[in-house]
Amino acid sequence: MKRLLTICLITLGVVSFVHAQIQSPDEFLGYQLGSHFTPHYKVADYFRQTASASAKNMKLIEYGKTNEGRPLMVAVVSSPENITKLEQIRSDNLVLATGANNAIDLTQQPAILWLSYNVHGNEANSTETAMKMLYTLVSGINKPANEWLKNTVVVIDPCLNPDGRDRYVNYFNSVVGKTPNPDPSSREHIEPWPGGRPNHYYFDLNRDWAWQTQIESQQRLALYNQWMPQVHVDFHEQSYNEPYYFAPAAEPVHQDITPWQKSFQVVVGKNNAKYFDAEGWQYFTKERFDLLYPSYGDTYPLYNGSIGMTYEQGGIRAGLSVVTNDGDTLTLKDRIAHHFTTGMSTLEVTSLNHQKLLAEFKKYFQQELANSPGIYKSYIIKATSLSRLKKLAELLKRNKIEFAFGGDKTGRAYDYDTQKEESFSVSRNDLIVNIQQPRAVLANVLLEPQTVVTDSNTYDITAWALPYVYGLKGYASKESIKGKFPTIEEPTIINTEVEKPLAWLFNWGTCEDVRVLTALQKENIKVRQADQPFSVNGRDYPAGTLIVLRAENEKTIRGIKDKIAFIAKMQDKPIQAVSSGFVEKGKDFGSNVYPLLKQPKIAIASGAEVSSLAFGEAWFFLEHDLNLSPVIINAKDLNSLDINKVNTLILPDGSYSAFIGDGFTAWLNKGGKLILMEDAIESVLDKKGFDIKKKEAIVKKDEKPEANKLLFKDKNKDDFETTIPGAIYKINLDSSHPFSYGLGKTYYSLKTDRKIYEPFVQGWNVGLINEKSLMAGIVGKKAREELKSGLLIGVQDFGRGQVVYLANDPLFRNFWESGKTLFSNIIFCGY
Repeated sequence: MKRLLTICLITLGVVSFVHAQIQSPDEFLGYQLGSHFTPHYKVADYFRQTASASAKNMKLIEYGKTNEGRPLMVAVVSSPENITKLEQIRSDNLVLATGANNAIDLTQQPAILWLSYNVHGNEANSTETAMKMLYTLVSGINKPANEWLKNTVVVIDPCLNPDGRDRYVNYFNSVVGKTPNPDPSSREHIEPWPGGRPNHYYFDLNRDWAWQTQIESQQRLALYNQWMPQVHVDFHEQSYNEPYYFAPAAEPVHQDITPWQKSFQVVVGKNNAKYFDAEGWQYFTKERFDLLYPSYGDTYPLYNGSIGMTYEQGGIRAGLSVVTNDGDTLTLKDRIAHHFTTGMSTLEVTSLNHQKLLAEFKKYFQQELANSPGIYKSYIIKATSLSRLKKLAELLKRNKIEFAFGGDKTGRAYDYDTQKEESFSVSRNDLIVNIQQPRAVLANVLLEPQTVVTDSNTYDITAWALPYVYGLKGYASKESIKGKFPTIEEPTIINTEVEKPLAWLFNWGTCEDVRVLTALQKENIKVRQADQPFSVNGRDYPAGTLIVLRAENEKTIRGIKDKIAFIAKMQDKPIQAVSSGFVEKGKDFGSNVYPLLKQPKIAIASGAEVSSLAFGEAWFFLEHDLNLSPVIINAKDLNSLDINKVNTLILPDGSYSAFIGDGFTAWLNKGGKLILMEDAIESVLDKKGFDIKKKEAIVKKDEKPEANKLLFKDKNKDDFETTIPGAIYKINLDSSHPFSYGLGKTYYSLKTDRKIYEPFVQGWNVGLINEKSLMAGIVGKKAREELKSGLLIGVQDFGRGQVVYLANDPLFRNFWESGKTLFSNIIFCGY
């Protein structure tokens, strides 16, 4: 008896010891949660320590690293019984997402709840909340939660954006005093440029779920698609003067979101409201945050069968405490309490409804296979640019959307370009997406030519159809069509073995081609470019083709032939060696239509005057897509540019008028190329030498101003007649201009404002729109009138230099692939 008692006491001691190792955040950090902002390394250490102390009901998965090397991780938490069979739960859950008939017992299968924190770095309460959430669920101190975990697996991602968060936390911790100052005008509430919201490259990761341009998104979505949760919550913060927001969401709600998904948002919202009401906390629902744009942390899960929701706590720039407009003091501890409450409430609802959630989840994918959404059953994307088609295929693959290539089908379908029913035929490399597949909804949302929008007061862009984004000819068919081949048929690599070549020819029109050019120029190889199409050796070459002449290079470069072959091999690009400059069609190689290309020395302006997002797009594109290393300068230093160090300057969306002086124009006169993007154009209006003029809205002589039609109850809504949240326009290009190489006669551009310019009297009108240019998206009546005709892409000479005007953003969020071709042409071509 004594021996049995001793064993029991030892066992109890062991259990007590194990629990003693599960430290609360306060114990581990050495301060009360909410009294300081926690650096990311301490958050990661806390999650690792908790995982080692509680292996029985938690598994830690480190799924990647950020650009700055910080770890990305999730904690998977559930009951000990579920953790022992976690891999089986995950694999069975994925079977439910295939739409196939299966015998999985839903009464034994837990639902999966995924909680995502801190996608915006300066919405910093989220990560603090994640530590409290982890401790509460793992420690066993909350008895109801222990029961909920029997029916639920909870995935906690404590920080989706560690680089941005640490940028904010490091700044705040460096300026806060001994006692936090709640005065909003105190510097601790005013972040310096670029702020902590974006990631290392200044991208908004909450707009990147579907596009996955950023390393954090790519790694996270790979993991997400291995789990496919039934419920996903994205925790955010908004202005500290706002009360708390939770679902149900506002209109517009995409038509493919199911009645079940909408109704369960109401169930969750009511449960959240119950706890907030008990505390007397303010909140709102059904306002501002809609469910349309497909690349958010709520819509992307919804289009993948989940119940996706955004929760927004007031708190951006609130620091540790701030006095709101109402005179109340909002503290970090308050913000943590609110996010923690909705997190626990959502766990409760998920657990209590886990069988229904699983049944509807299974039904969602089965219905996608049986009755695909929308009116179109297949999408055919022509291989008009093999490079951009491959990139589209990569995007579809990352999103688990099924596709195939080629076939012999002919028929009639909706033509994205003409917006009419037209004849089509399928060629070998054309990409075909048949909507009868498990990811039917997501595929349809990304490819449908026109998105149905029920309310103009949307939070983001209203058009993103992928054929426009990638600049590819596309058709939407009401007939079910399937491709015949799993992969593209690669073009034959042309033999480069010519005993004594006169020249080597390279293709042009893609980012890969730009990398070939930059590799050649880094070796000091002189490269020419064809201003006109030509034919040689029975093969046609388009304008833009790169030409390396042997004779003019071997004078200064030894082993030119071997260098050319090595570069082509390293870049995996085909080349053609030709032995004569006498062409069958076009101009011979000695003509002046083959100018030498200048090697660009690129700088990008940065600073408080510049949109951090626009700056990040240019920075990321040059580094990651083109393998270039631009110089980053301060906008205030524009008047001290050295033409020998910088010959190409990018001014992203921003305000530079105060810095356009004599030194700057002198740099232009010496041969600089200036690229003005979006509002940067406004900085040179009416300045000497700049010929750009804004096109003003036409007002009829006797026209009286219209009475205000807006009702007082709609005072917070946009004026629909002037709104343009993001629509796609077809820009008619001067196809003979170097900026159009690889694009042809048209370029589809996203338009997010009403600004448009007068065509040049002198200068090149590279891109114009007309009254038929609107292709997709919401544009109000007055905005349509203003955008009936005008200039969106133009270039003028400025002394020996050039000024390029880009009214629209060709690098939008780095997923606008055809814009990358345009921007590459602007940087390298056209002198």
